Amino acid sequence: MSKSEILDRVKAHPAQKVKYAVADIDGVLRGKVVHVNKFLSSVESGAGFCDVVFGWDSSDSLYDEGHVTGWHTGFPDGQTRVDLDTFRQIPWEDDVPFFLGDFTNSKGEALPICPRNLLRKINKETNELGYESIFAQEFEWFNFQETSDSLHERGFHKPCPITQGMFGYSVLRSSQNNGFFSDLFDLLLKFDVPLEGLHTETGPGVYEAAIIFTDVLEAADRATLFKTAVKEIAHKHGIMPTFMAKWSDDYPGCGGHLHQSLWKDAKNVFHDPDDENGMSETMKSYIAGMLHCLPEILPMYAPTTNSFKRLVEGAWAPTTLTWGIDNRTVAIRALPGGKKSTRIEMRVPASDVNPYLAMSASLASGMYGVKNNLKLNSPATSGNGYENKDNGSLPTSLKEATEKMRRSETARELFGDDFVDHFTMTREWEWKQAAKSVTDWELKRYFEII
Repeated sequence: MSKSEILDRVKAHPAQKVKYAVADIDGVLRGKVVHVNKFLSSVESGAGFCDVVFGWDSSDSLYDEGHVTGWHTGFPDGQTRVDLDTFRQIPWEDDVPFFLGDFTNSKGEALPICPRNLLRKINKETNELGYESIFAQEFEWFNFQETSDSLHERGFHKPCPITQGMFGYSVLRSSQNNGFFSDLFDLLLKFDVPLEGLHTETGPGVYEAAIIFTDVLEAADRATLFKTAVKEIAHKHGIMPTFMAKWSDDYPGCGGHLHQSLWKDAKNVFHDPDDENGMSETMKSYIAGMLHCLPEILPMYAPTTNSFKRLVEGAWAPTTLTWGIDNRTVAIRALPGGKKSTRIEMRVPASDVNPYLAMSASLASGMYGVKNNLKLNSPATSGNGYENKDNGSLPTSLKEATEKMRRSETARELFGDDFVDHFTMTREWEWKQAAKSVTDWELKRYFEII
């Protein structure tokens, strides 16, 4: 659709309003509804948007060591630019027009700390080397018969799942909430977030969705919009989803795995029919780069303290620096298949991840291996990846991972000082908030006996 056709659709909508959003450092969409005339004027001149979205956390608490914005700057309006290529209409809101945007600096240049800008930059670098990056994300998440009010009233204790029992891939369980299940598939398709598959996972009220693959920036847009769309659609059905990495000790965590491949001249360069495993040297170097960089950029895959509750042995999430062929116990699962389907699955991210940052990390680290012609010297893990510690293990806490990333020259080479300094500051803030919080576990363990 051309620019003029998009703007004609916007002008013709009877509501005379537009919804517009940007993604913050946590991947939370921050947005506005504006009059159509205000939106149209911003297409050329840009739109003001308070830069506090980079000065606070996911709970709107202000960072105490922020340099980009804060009390010292007065929280001015930053500038955003509308990306007309993101045009959608929201089918559960009377098809109101919707757009995403990116932050710019005072000179109109891309703001380095804006997650969408970071991915755009890394994708451009990949394109300049002659490659096209194709990505898709899949999400697992729990669904509850709750509202925001009911959960707050009970202090988020004992939420009631929409179904009981461990029913992975269950036709029965999906049919028991068919209205919600069908709306997810159908409305997301109309919202240009098409699903390849949707099914129940093992656990009470768990669903898994795989989004159809596309170029990496559009894939990240789809993944980011997916999480918000699921919450909005669920609300219509009296359902509360959560994309926490792990909400309960009793059940596995929720993955947010990334599937990816590189293409050149309309050919999948990961595929090599002459290799014994069907893997090209480019694919091997890409995996080597991912393994090399992974310990130093882990917070981009595991951004919260809760993320690390999922990364434990035997819980369907990786803990070691391993790769393997179609092995779900390793960090990087190689899937050599046909000339179109050969790809890599990065299994570290959970559903709590910011898709722009996770895809930036995955693509940048893979391309680091390709550009430096790294060799995949560690053998494929054919058995239990939790037991293979030959190449090392992942950092075990957000504190450890953040400190490692802040000191990493590799991270700074991949993403730049501005981004690394800001992002690691936000992750330090995150674990400091958790460190001073008194948990239910501590009350049960120490309140009476100590």
